[in-house]
This record gives sequence, structure tokens and C-alpha cells, in this order.
Amino acid sequence: MKHILGIGNALVDIMTPIDNDNILDKFSLPKGSMQLVDSDKSREIILGTSGFQKNLASGGSAANTIHGLAMLNCPAGFIGSVGKDETGDFFETDLKRAGADTLLFRHNSNTGTAVALISPDSERTFATYLGAATELSSEDINPAQFVPYDILYLEGYLITDMAFVEKACSLAKNNGMTIALDLASYNVVEANINEFREIIGKYVDIVFANEEESRSFTGLDPEGALSQMAGMDKIAVVKIGKEGSLIKRGEELIKVGALQVVLKDTTGAGDLYASGFLYGYANDLPLDKCGLIGSLLAGNVIENVGAKIPEERWPIIKTQVSDISGD
Repeated sequence: MKHILGIGNALVDIMTPIDNDNILDKFSLPKGSMQLVDSDKSREIILGTSGFQKNLASGGSAANTIHGLAMLNCPAGFIGSVGKDETGDFFETDLKRAGADTLLFRHNSNTGTAVALISPDSERTFATYLGAATELSSEDINPAQFVPYDILYLEGYLITDMAFVEKACSLAKNNGMTIALDLASYNVVEANINEFREIIGKYVDIVFANEEESRSFTGLDPEGALSQMAGMDKIAVVKIGKEGSLIKRGEELIKVGALQVVLKDTTGAGDLYASGFLYGYANDLPLDKCGLIGSLLAGNVIENVGAKIPEERWPIIKTQVSDISGD
């Protein structure tokens, strides 16, 4: 089995179901987006939603994916930056409990948080205070950290630091690694379209996007976006919600249906899809089986609030993954 290294913003998610979308308007948060906020705005949102029940979990897109891979017993590690605080300790402990290796740089800023406001229709909107996550720099990474791994998984939120992304991709390629990238959020793609095109064109082998992100990147519908991205000599994956996902490599085109579930919260659906897909890829499974395992994990996470699948579900999930894999 191939080993997978994830790099991303180390955050602690504050999952907050809300009873209506007026709160999003109150804080000027476009529904379904990820908005960066400063510490004052984050504190204002947390106080302004104090009447709602909350729960905490280690978060950040790439960290969620690595957590899922570790729960499947896939050798996986994570590089990120946290503060010298209890929130950073919580983040590290959560990943290690899943079985992931961690290389966390500790800085004086507070550990980043992502307030996830979950609308009644299960759509989630993030107000993200990056905090110490932004202090991860190109000087922190070196070739030795990449040697144990075969696949690099990057979250698109890192694109705002091109020097870091370029160095990480260069180190990965020099180590003979496959590079996978998730496009993160449609507004992040829109704001950094040229940077995404450069990185994907030069380095990336596997591109993950949802419908909105693929449209922001290409200006096309999911099928057209899939063809354009695959035409760049990539494995392209476009997730289309309840319709499942589309996968293309060269002339090979696959449609994978979504798991039929009771939707509670879409947080983590794309991240856990990537966990399942990359698990299949790390085990040299055909793309249709990679997609099936991705759908299985995505379907399980959206039946719960938060970006983590409850621990009690993992034994049956592992059995189902084994059946799909043909073990």
C-alpha cells in the first residue's frame, strides 16, 4: 500500500447547526462559502451563535482526509502549524488517535479555528480564522519529510502562499510522488485562478473538485469541466452531490452513484470522498472502485454533524471497503 502525506491548514472545527440563514446575512457570510476572518470577527461569530449547540473536532480539509485514511489503516501523515495552546494539543491528539503521523510546527499565534454554520438544509458555511496555520512556511519543509511517502495530498486553501505550494510540489516530484489537489472552495478558486492553473499545469496528477469549484476553474458544467481537466493529462474527479461523482482519465469515463443516506450535514463530504478515493488509489484499485470507496465514506460522514465519521461506524465501513476492494 502506498503511503500518503497531507499538507494543509491545521484547524479545529466548531460545528454549529443554526435554525435559519439570517445569521449568515448578519455576519455577511455567503451561504456555502469559506470566508477568512480575523480573530475579532471569529470571536464575534462564536459569541453571536452562543445559543446554539456546538461540538469540536480537528479540522482543515487535508487533515480531515488524512484522518479518514488513517482510520482505514492506510499509512498517512500530516504536516501543519498550530499554536502552543490546548487547542493545538487537541488537534494533534485527535489525529494521532486515528493512527496518523504528525509533523506539527508550534507557533505563538493561537491555533486556527473554523466555525462551521450548518443551515437547516444541511449546507455549511465556514468562517475561518487561520491563526497559527498561516505560519507554516516553505522554510519548514525539507526533502527528508517526503521520503517515506508516495502520494502528496494538498488542500487548495494553501494556494495563497505560492512559494510554499511550489516548494512542496517540487519536493514531492523530486521524491517521485503522485500529487493530488483539492480545489477547496469556489470563492478561493475565483480569487486565485491563475495560481491554480499554474500549479495544476506543472505538478498535479489528480484534481478533486465539486460542481461549483469545477465551474469556477473552467467556466463549464460538470461534464465539460471534467473533460477539460482530464484533457490536461490528469485524473479528474468532479463531485456532483446527490448525483455522485464523475471520474475521467484519458478516454476512461466513470460515473459513480452516491450512497442513499439521510442527510444531516455536508461538512467533510468532499474530504472523506478524497480519503476513500486515495485509499483505493494507494492500493492500485481501478478508478471505479476508488470512486465507490469515496462515495461510501462521503455517505457515512454526511449522516452526522461534523467532518468525522463516528468511531462506531468504522468496523462495518472497513468490511465494506474490503468487499469493494476484493480482499
